[in-house]
Amino acid sequence: MSETDTLSRKIDFPGLLTPEGEEWHYLDTAASAQKPQAVIDAMSRALGKDYATVHRGVYSRSAQMTLGYEAARRRVADFIGAKSENEIVFVRGATEAINLVAATWGMTRIGEGDRIVLSTLEHHSNIVPWQMLAERTGAQIDVCPLTEDGQIDLGALEALLTPRTKLVSLAHVSNVLGSVLDARKAADLAHSVGAKILLDGCQAAPRMTLDMAALDCDFYAFSGHKIYGPTGIGVLWAREELLDQMPPYQAGGAMIEKVAFEGTTYAPPPQRFEAGTPMITEAIALHAAIDYVDAIGVGRLFEHESALAAQLREELRKLNAVTLYGPEESAGIVSFALEGVHPHDLGTILDEENVAIRAGHHCAQPLMAHLGVPATARASFGLYSDENDIAALMRGIERTRRIFG
Repeated sequence: MSETDTLSRKIDFPGLLTPEGEEWHYLDTAASAQKPQAVIDAMSRALGKDYATVHRGVYSRSAQMTLGYEAARRRVADFIGAKSENEIVFVRGATEAINLVAATWGMTRIGEGDRIVLSTLEHHSNIVPWQMLAERTGAQIDVCPLTEDGQIDLGALEALLTPRTKLVSLAHVSNVLGSVLDARKAADLAHSVGAKILLDGCQAAPRMTLDMAALDCDFYAFSGHKIYGPTGIGVLWAREELLDQMPPYQAGGAMIEKVAFEGTTYAPPPQRFEAGTPMITEAIALHAAIDYVDAIGVGRLFEHESALAAQLREELRKLNAVTLYGPEESAGIVSFALEGVHPHDLGTILDEENVAIRAGHHCAQPLMAHLGVPATARASFGLYSDENDIAALMRGIERTRRIFG
């Protein structure tokens, strides 16, 4: 049995079958991963026989759920190499994590004339919050270009940095091109001018071993649903000393220390940033997802998905009518265009073949403009993907070429 066969584990994922019981070739994991039965079961138990709200409850089930919720925080901290669980803030997703940093740290640390550096390949969630911050504060945004093969150009980044640069915010792995940032080098460059660095880890967390100390970043964000967990939960990691300096993001229950009409004092991080009833069942299911991924080994996932991406690029290169985007070595993501066929048409025909890809601008319109196309087709792999999925995709592409002549 090959390494790819060993890792595919399709049997663990009930979502990989059609309603008719046929195999569904899911190649859209970069958008959202399918869920293993272990995660579904964990969430079902948390919503059912184990359910109670957390914190402040004096009855035993509430106490047990509180233990489970905080255990999930410790599990995340361990998974990403955080110094302490106090550096882990549960949010609704990476989008909220980035908005939280912009609205708290950004509003108190970035002012008129300061500069924020992004790159051409960023997801909209790592562009728009900083644009809004810049509009409110008078800061300026600098855009780091890409190398010819679609990597963030760190030489150009170094040239952009000035003492007025306060923040560098970059994707650890591109959601369109699969290109992998040399995150430690980017952090060193940012710190050389006294800037902080935020990494969008949505595509990295499911397939790369993370160590916050080794990365030496200041903020790190990722979403639970891309790492085989549920929707509605994500993680913001930040250095403890930065969280201590940041004001509350939202106000309500759970984030306070004492409330009086004369004035209110706030809880320490991370509770300060988790107003209201938290994502209890989602956190517990995220714990199960991390356990599942960790049992396989994140490093193996990277090798598995990268090998499949390389194989797909090789197959697509045999077709004269295909344009490939991004670097030869990508983290399980392949974007391409089929000559004379809009990606939406390709996606529709592939759907008839039980093959699911993503077609569109992938929430990366500045990157599409850079590539000179309105959209691309994107195939992205997960731990359950295998060569059969590539074969089904290639059959669907051949059928599409026949239809469009």
